[in-house]
Amino acid sequence: MSLTGTPFLVIAILAAAAALLLPLVLWTRIGGPALVRWVSRLLMLGFAQVTAILVVFLLVNNANGLYDTWDDLLGGGNHVNAAPDLGPDGTGGRNAATEPKVKQKFEPYTNKVGKDVMKTMLKGQVSGVEGDVAVWLPPQYNDPAYKDKSFPVVELLPGYPGSIGAWFGTLKVQEQLTPMMQRGEVAPFILVSPRTTLLSGKDTGCANVAGVVNADSWLSVDVRKMVTDNFRAQTGAGGWAVAGYSAGAHCAAKLAVEHPDRYRAGVDLSGYNDPAAERDSITAKDPKLREESNPLWILKHAKTPPHVSLFVSGEQTDGYADGLALKKAAKAPTAVTVLKLNGGGHASAVWKTQVPEVFHWLTKEMGATAKSSNGQGV
Repeated sequence: MSLTGTPFLVIAILAAAAALLLPLVLWTRIGGPALVRWVSRLLMLGFAQVTAILVVFLLVNNANGLYDTWDDLLGGGNHVNAAPDLGPDGTGGRNAATEPKVKQKFEPYTNKVGKDVMKTMLKGQVSGVEGDVAVWLPPQYNDPAYKDKSFPVVELLPGYPGSIGAWFGTLKVQEQLTPMMQRGEVAPFILVSPRTTLLSGKDTGCANVAGVVNADSWLSVDVRKMVTDNFRAQTGAGGWAVAGYSAGAHCAAKLAVEHPDRYRAGVDLSGYNDPAAERDSITAKDPKLREESNPLWILKHAKTPPHVSLFVSGEQTDGYADGLALKKAAKAPTAVTVLKLNGGGHASAVWKTQVPEVFHWLTKEMGATAKSSNGQGV
């Protein structure tokens, strides 16, 4: 039974209701020795507490897209088949454009994420990662007037732990953007949300760690190739952006400044620069890796300033100060926009309200490439 499905939630609610009724009905009717009566009553109280906690957990999990499967929750979800050393650019010397096409089968993703979202299980040929990827196509995609057009893409990264459905179900990104795209207020982006929880109980920081995980290559090489091989998606960096919140925001900033050849823009909502801000981060455990995974360090030590734009938002101690540090370190053509939030906390409700502003910004910053263009993806 699905962890996030309605049937399991209904069963949990009914069990909680029954657990409340049991003591009322049976408290004074339990027979036998005193020890048996007290143990029975304690078991009834314990059952009531467990079922109540379960209902609250399911409601919170479904609302915030934390765990998608039982494996994710119970720690059995290892999605790394191999983790070879892929070199500084994360490609292992392979050119995605000349590799055989990766053709995928997609099925409707009906896990409380709204309409028209689909998903597939992708085996990363470069990264060695295997994981699910959710995709949503803009309303113009199937319009005959756009049949020869390719579309810009935004990769959407959740926090940690996080589900591929979080942006669609919790932040309702496609529901908010559909009318805006239809009115021409924002560009018709393809939205892609890849799995980012790849190791049980560990946050990868979207980094490559030889022998452990190649999370960077999974997101910036394998997922990109899958999208361009299966959809009319733009292939150049100018047509790609990456956006995230919380731990996903750290990833988005890191990927954008580290790979200006793959992304033109990055969106960092309530993120952080130092990976040690996440206690389960594997990149924070090694001093060198911690330093090299910090987008501020990457920006300061880049041989040439990356041609990339960043949008950073958050409260004073929850992303804003880190955004100011990035802005101070940026040199043209790097551009950093920083927005200070006042109130709301580190919460999905805050990031949800930012969706329209973020996509207005993406449309503006990515310029002409944000519009659908002639040509097919490779």
